[in-house]
Amino acid sequence: MFTAGVAGGTFRLRHATRADLGAMVRLLADDALGAGRETAKDMEPYERAFAAIEADPSHLLVVGELVPTAGEAGPVVATFQLSFLPGISRQGAWRSQLEGVRVGTSLRGQGMGALMVGWAIAESRRRGCTLMQLTTHKSRTAAHRFYERLGFEASHVGMKLPL
Repeated sequence: MFTAGVAGGTFRLRHATRADLGAMVRLLADDALGAGRETAKDMEPYERAFAAIEADPSHLLVVGELVPTAGEAGPVVATFQLSFLPGISRQGAWRSQLEGVRVGTSLRGQGMGALMVGWAIAESRRRGCTLMQLTTHKSRTAAHRFYERLGFEASHVGMKLPL
């Protein structure tokens, strides 16, 4: 899908496989909010979700690997989900939804997040989307700064209702 040279080797984005699921859940749980809502103790709900996402071409699960300079494969160090949504508003525009963007704690600040989001933006454009949207928890001020540096605007108020 995408490769870029980074400190320590090559950062490679690829479609996630079922074998990546444990690493993806660990990345999602690796912060204050995720630690309270993600757990690898029961992988069945994640496996069902993975199967549903994998079966629908409107959704992509992507992982990032850090491949040593001479290596063929490396550990999963990043992940995100990208979904493509048709809409009636905005004259029938398609939009993409970016979710679950995570880079391993020890690798944050090295540009991998920007590479991932840049790829997601390009893929969204390639698929005809006219807007990319995401939500980030109001407590994640560092994430807000990150997305603003990439050109995102806090233009709406997001609301959720637990069901």
